[in-house]
Amino acid sequence: MVESGQRDVIDIAYDNPDRLHIGVEVLTFDALKRRLKSSVARRPSRLDFHQIMLVRGGEGAAMVDFVTHPCVRGTLLHLRPGQVQRLPSGANGRPADLDAVLLLFTADFPPPLPATREVLGGFGPVARRLPPDDFDAFDRAVTEMDAEYRTLRGEQTPDTTALADTDVELTGALLRQLLGALLIRMARLPDPAGRPVPATPGAEVYLAFRRELEHSFATTRAVEDYAARLGYSPRTLTRACLAATGRSAKQLADARVVLQAQRLLAHTDLPVAAIGRTLGFTEATNFGKFFTRETGRTPGDFRRAQR
Repeated sequence: MVESGQRDVIDIAYDNPDRLHIGVEVLTFDALKRRLKSSVARRPSRLDFHQIMLVRGGEGAAMVDFVTHPCVRGTLLHLRPGQVQRLPSGANGRPADLDAVLLLFTADFPPPLPATREVLGGFGPVARRLPPDDFDAFDRAVTEMDAEYRTLRGEQTPDTTALADTDVELTGALLRQLLGALLIRMARLPDPAGRPVPATPGAEVYLAFRRELEHSFATTRAVEDYAARLGYSPRTLTRACLAATGRSAKQLADARVVLQAQRLLAHTDLPVAAIGRTLGFTEATNFGKFFTRETGRTPGDFRRAQR
């Protein structure tokens, strides 16, 4: 990982410290804490890669995009590129004492599997609490990935020779497939809110809308604009979004703008009016009314609370 400073949030780019030219790393939470300076570990960070963490023991709380997620045995966390997190911490505010395994991987490392597109697309749940049977299955999966990764690093007996190039390539390919299998397991998990997984073609409509929303939320919140760009009717978009999330297309568009506004208010010194213009509001008063309606706080109140 490579850190670059901003005002409060630290941007972290993927960089495998084991000098392996491979887009995945397997490590423990303790190893991550040792790697990061304490001042960095307490600050919010934004990753440009995926991070999956399976908690085997201990207690803590992680914050991802202003939502707190308890971390206990059985917690499965998945952070997507661009999300802002604070590492799981304990009651004293310091990094938590967790027994956990992390998988860090670039967006292009997993095998291209249709079943995992929604998991990797940035719109799935951040946190899940796994029941015992599912936890055991995921624990076995990450344990196998950890063993293969240690082989790749050469963590064997002192008299063992280094892996040949062919073996490195094969082990990397195996790690890719093992990650793909783990992501399929994630895709099979029930929705934490209890909603049924949307069926094709509705799921495709929803995912197409969310992808376009990521590109265009700063320029329009109008469902009609997204419908025209995607070739669907506004009613079709709304129906697909309701089936997938329980929220309408308009509610999802507004929520995406609110999230970006919260990130900018909390992690930059940009004036409120400038943030509003960045998000497509020509008048600061209109942005203020929108933000207050959606969050129950004025932009200034939200910023002060975060500071």
